[in-house]
Amino acid sequence: MKKLNKILLLLALITVSFAANAQNMSDIRINEFTVASDSTGCIDDYGCKVAWIELFNTSYGTVDIAGCYLSTDSDNLKMHVFPKGSKSTKILPRQHLLIYVDGCADKGPLHAGISFEGAKTIIFTSSDGRTVIDSAVIPSDLQPNQSYGRIVDGEGYAENPSFAYMSSNISKKIAAQQGDKGWGILANATPGYNNQKASVVSKSQLIKEVDPHGVFMSITAMSVVFLALILLYFVFKYIGKHNINKAAQNAKDVNAPEGVTPAGKHTHSGRVSAEVYAAVSAAVYRYIQDNEAHDHEDTVLTINKVSRAYSPWSSKIHTLRETPVVIKRK
Repeated sequence: MKKLNKILLLLALITVSFAANAQNMSDIRINEFTVASDSTGCIDDYGCKVAWIELFNTSYGTVDIAGCYLSTDSDNLKMHVFPKGSKSTKILPRQHLLIYVDGCADKGPLHAGISFEGAKTIIFTSSDGRTVIDSAVIPSDLQPNQSYGRIVDGEGYAENPSFAYMSSNISKKIAAQQGDKGWGILANATPGYNNQKASVVSKSQLIKEVDPHGVFMSITAMSVVFLALILLYFVFKYIGKHNINKAAQNAKDVNAPEGVTPAGKHTHSGRVSAEVYAAVSAAVYRYIQDNEAHDHEDTVLTINKVSRAYSPWSSKIHTLRETPVVIKRK
């Protein structure tokens, strides 16, 4: 029975770990890409200018894409797999990761073994090789010196309506003006950092969009203040009442007669005499100063007889003084 419980627990842990891993991978989005290696290309660690794909982590936790797949063919989702065991495949919270599309996967973990030649779509697949996390259609009118990406990082969707991430009315307006479904051809390529319109959406603009007259903000501020005052009132009220009751109880305990147990106390006497404190203090003092520490007290007293050998020095008959003799003269 115990072995069965351990097996079930292990299976549950494995299932939870796989679910958490899949959930983390589902937070990755194809954010921007370019299909040419001229003016919009990035220089890789070999000094070559190549096309690239930018991935964006929409979550607030680090996500490792090791084991995931990148493809340009819907019939073959496993064209390129990101290798495991590299720190380069980890994407920090709300950060970007550049993938160099040069067809040379042996150059490093961030070099994809795929090509944009004749490609019509980009597909990012989970580590199971079947679940499509995100995809993007390559526009037919995309020029070599242009990049195509999300107007707001991680928001919008390119093909599948299930990937809708419109967090504000402003981003929806930008998407409607600049591109279809939140995507568009960017005037300036932004590999590795926020896209062109990302910096436009500030917190003040979001607040202005949601509450143009400031009514909601005023109500929220006043509610916070009044709730804080009410909370402080109850806190001080009950703390004061508790302190008054405690002081009254202490006074009752101090004035209790000797030998009478105060209410709620589990002691033999209501007060401790000064003699007890004096005795304890003296014992502690002698323990520290005189080092009078006894590990074990034995109540048996043993007296051993000491036998001494005879010595003429201890004999009374041999003395250095003789008995004085009185000589009488005639």
